[in-house]
Amino acid sequence: MLVATFNVNSIRARLPTVLAWLEEHRPDVLALQETKVRDEDFPRAEFEKAGWQVAFRGEKTYNGVAIVSRETPELVSYGFDGEGKDEGSRLIRADFGGVSVVNTYVPQGRAPEHEMFRFKLEWLARLRRWFDRTFSPDRPLAWAGDFNVARLPLDVFDPEGEADNVCYHPRARDALENVIAWGFEDCFRSNHPEERLYTFFDYRTPWLLKRRMGWRIDYIMAAPALARRCRGSWIDLEPRLGERPSDHTFLLAEFE
Repeated sequence: MLVATFNVNSIRARLPTVLAWLEEHRPDVLALQETKVRDEDFPRAEFEKAGWQVAFRGEKTYNGVAIVSRETPELVSYGFDGEGKDEGSRLIRADFGGVSVVNTYVPQGRAPEHEMFRFKLEWLARLRRWFDRTFSPDRPLAWAGDFNVARLPLDVFDPEGEADNVCYHPRARDALENVIAWGFEDCFRSNHPEERLYTFFDYRTPWLLKRRMGWRIDYIMAAPALARRCRGSWIDLEPRLGERPSDHTFLLAEFE
């Protein structure tokens, strides 16, 4: 089972990139974040014409999540309440053959003193409670997405200079670790324990990508029942080097 995640930063702007990548790599599941489109405007037909199933929940201009898959999911739910009335455009779950895939777009936070940073911390706490009541660590579960938090100094090109950044702030890292402590394993870091490799390169400084100065804020986590079956995880930088790229790129993990 090949699982991938990608913050698309507008599905309509990046649709050719996503469809071409799907055709080349043929993942079983692709989690997308920041689709930035209302459900009625999501390009479902284009995915289905290419042979893919897609479940999505979004809104105009902001947020939005989707799960693209080879097979039709057995179950799809949205948000913390399952129906998408509560943060549905940031959380989607789909089940395939007994394996659950949860895709999240964690709030960014704006600034440490901003109310949106408090919202980010509270959102992660709610996510932990949702995992507590929805799943158990002994079942196959993958949690993927843009978490908007870099876990370790290895995951930031300048950890000292970015110490107060909302995506590396100690309180944000603690909040994320609280969710991971539910029982998750970081698939990429388990396979690359010492490597400085990144999934996000800021648009505002174009030369960051060439110098490999980025952030690892996109993840594929696995519960123990699935983590022990992980056979590899890697970052595909090619789409970030192409025309009209997202500021993120694709992360993959393979399970036996």
